[in-house]
Order: sequence, then structure tokens, then C-alpha cells
Amino acid sequence: MFTLHQRLEGDTVEVADLRVSVVRLMRDRTLPWLILVPKREGVREVYDLSKDDRAVLMEEMTLASRVIDALYGPDKINIGALGNRVPQLHVHVIGRFETDRAWPGPVWGKDGSEPYTEDELCKAVHELKEAFKRISSGA
Repeated sequence: MFTLHQRLEGDTVEVADLRVSVVRLMRDRTLPWLILVPKREGVREVYDLSKDDRAVLMEEMTLASRVIDALYGPDKINIGALGNRVPQLHVHVIGRFETDRAWPGPVWGKDGSEPYTEDELCKAVHELKEAFKRISSGA
């Protein structure tokens, strides 16, 4: 059975449940930041996934990127699978702006993150859910 790592549970909120991954929003309002977590127990690295799951994960990363692009219009989208603190495989999909707090460097280890207010979080999750439905259906 799939269990989400407790740090991911605390740092994110669920947005969508896809074929291979659950999509979660990072609780940092300064960046459009999604995390895809394959729903496979004991998976630490991309190569731990089956060939089919790896292919689907790539499509889900593409979908998440399109959602971020459609909603936020970033200058660039960064994708990374780091697991130094959380060994469970998870993929970051982050919309980046030339004006963001870490540009042009990586977002990790940079001060300046800000939590969403409850209203902002509810609105962001709703908009993301709708965008995932719309874009995945091809509309």
C-alpha cells in the first residue's frame, strides 16, 4: 500500500490523483510549485519504477508543466527529482520567474518562502484542480 512520506504530507496539499502519481502543491505561495509522488511503495529512484510507470510519470510531469504554464505563465519551468531529505521518489515541477526569490539559482536552501493563507490555499487548489481536469481532457 502506498504511504506518503510525513515531510511531504506536512509541506504539501493534494491537488490531483493521476494514474501513477499523486500531485501535491507545496505550501509556499512565492512560487507555483507542484510535487508529483508516484503511488508505488518503496520507490526511491526513477529506475525503481517499471518501464510503463516511468513513461506515464514523464507524461504526468508534462501535464503538470502545462498546468503551471497555463495558470501562471512563468519564464521557465524547472523539473527535478531530489531526495536528499525525503528518500521517497518525488518530482518537483516549479514555475520560475526572473523576479522570483532565487532566480537564476535553485530554489532549495533559499530563504523567503511564505505560507499561503487558508483562503489563498483553497483558491490555488481549486484553480489547479480545474486546470488539471481541463488540460488533461484536451479542452
